[in-house]
Amino acid sequence: MILIAYDGSADAQSAIEHAGELMSGESATVVTVWEPFVEMMTRVGAGSGLAMADVDFEEIDRTSEAQARERAANGVELAKRAGLDASSVVRARRTSVADAILAEADGIGARAIVVGTRGLTGIRSLLLGSVSHAILQHADRPVIVVPSPEVVHARAAHRR
Repeated sequence: MILIAYDGSADAQSAIEHAGELMSGESATVVTVWEPFVEMMTRVGAGSGLAMADVDFEEIDRTSEAQARERAANGVELAKRAGLDASSVVRARRTSVADAILAEADGIGARAIVVGTRGLTGIRSLLLGSVSHAILQHADRPVIVVPSPEVVHARAAHRR
């Protein structure tokens, strides 16, 4: 069983395609992480001083989770087309996206984790952080990080 982190981005789609090329026929769980509204507001320090009485937190969370389920289902379709025996799971982010992915890998006993990368470099990488980097630093199992399609093309052009 492998775990594939999927957020709907082109980078995540590329990770699924490469996982299929490398591990066709393997069982896979596609995990999509979503963030509860209160967790997000706390993380970004927003909301202090805003009139939050009219905000329906539960509705926002239901919508966010439903969107995550749709993304995960899309990831499963891509994984099946790539030759993987895939199912999906959706996890709420409580600390970090990387922690949620690592916890899911533990929970299903994944033999490996596959994740895409946004290809951030320099100051953008320092400021925004990197889920793939955090997973690499804290995983206790093999991790396959698939570079973004843009990075692949740029690196290939540079070598020519």
